[in-house]
Amino acid sequence: MRKTAFFISVLFFIIQSNAQTYISLAPSLTNTAGTIAEKSNFALELGRQWDVFSLGLDVGKTSMGKIHGRDTTGYIELRPNLNVFQQGKFTNTFTAGIGYIFNAQQSLMTELTSGIEYAQNDKLHINIFFGQYFYSGRYDASNVTFFGISGVWYFTRTQTGSLIKNKAQTSQ
Repeated sequence: MRKTAFFISVLFFIIQSNAQTYISLAPSLTNTAGTIAEKSNFALELGRQWDVFSLGLDVGKTSMGKIHGRDTTGYIELRPNLNVFQQGKFTNTFTAGIGYIFNAQQSLMTELTSGIEYAQNDKLHINIFFGQYFYSGRYDASNVTFFGISGVWYFTRTQTGSLIKNKAQTSQ
């Protein structure tokens, strides 16, 4: 009962807090063997942004290739993100996510990603990112490197910041 009350309290805080809601579409390619479709990934993320920190829930597929038998490519992931440095319309981002791949032998998925985000305007941001997924199961583990581009749409005008401020930003 206490865990449920805690979870509901955290969820209420996230929903009611002073943050901006966003949605992101993120196709990417991995360095795995296979066809272009088998190397392709697709993710849809819904989250909230608080100044330099955002937290999103990501659903997607680890491969867009044809599936023979049981689908082991669908996943869900929690993705905290930090804006490290900002220069004008460009921001350096860092993400460390954790997720679960449905029906897979290596079902635990962790992610380390870095990216360069460009603020096209107050609502649309474009992010070029690269990183690694680490997959882990009971008997084996593996990792893949990936590269992608994402489009992020904020439902309200963004007012994001960064952890490290340059001199031009601090003197304003």
